[in-house]
Amino acid sequence: MSIERAYNRWAPQYDTNKNRTRDLEAVALRATLKSITFERCLEIGCGTGKNTEWLVRRVMHVTAVDLSEEMLERARKKVSSNKAEFILADITQSWSFATQPYDLVSFSLVLEHIADLEYIFKQAALALNHGGHVYIGELHPFKQYSGTKARFDTEEGRQEVECYTHHVSDFVQAARQNGLRLVDLNEYFDDNDRTTIPRILTIFLQKV
Repeated sequence: MSIERAYNRWAPQYDTNKNRTRDLEAVALRATLKSITFERCLEIGCGTGKNTEWLVRRVMHVTAVDLSEEMLERARKKVSSNKAEFILADITQSWSFATQPYDLVSFSLVLEHIADLEYIFKQAALALNHGGHVYIGELHPFKQYSGTKARFDTEEGRQEVECYTHHVSDFVQAARQNGLRLVDLNEYFDDNDRTTIPRILTIFLQKV
């Protein structure tokens, strides 16, 4: 099943099913960005709008992008703001949706579905103002090593979404090669229990 089709099928239950990864990444994004000032945001992987709702209260404009039309439809209904523009797009293709310079490009639970990080980081850097930031919130590679991946249940059984494992150094090196310096790196744990494997990895970068 393609990634697009998988998320289209997942969309009706995405907000209601128990999902520790979804919920903890939302916490991580807010913690990472709460003290940062930005006016224009390019949100990659907006999904059903779980983070868009928070971002529109902080900015003048959010360009919210997703591969899934069904996810976008729910985001449009959830976020009733003229500051948000929702766009259906495949980020592995031309970034024609990035029509203005942004202060922030955010990726939420997206890059695990991308094979080639180099192209994505290049496009993100091109979309940023000088001094702009990139936020990345991903399922931690340690969780991937133990077999965890994006998945959901249907009447036909459990569906697993196509995923790629990127090590922490893969993110940092791809960023460095495209003029993005590491500002912060953090890990988030279920129930804040630091004796367990971290669930979410956040990487915060700045265009130099």
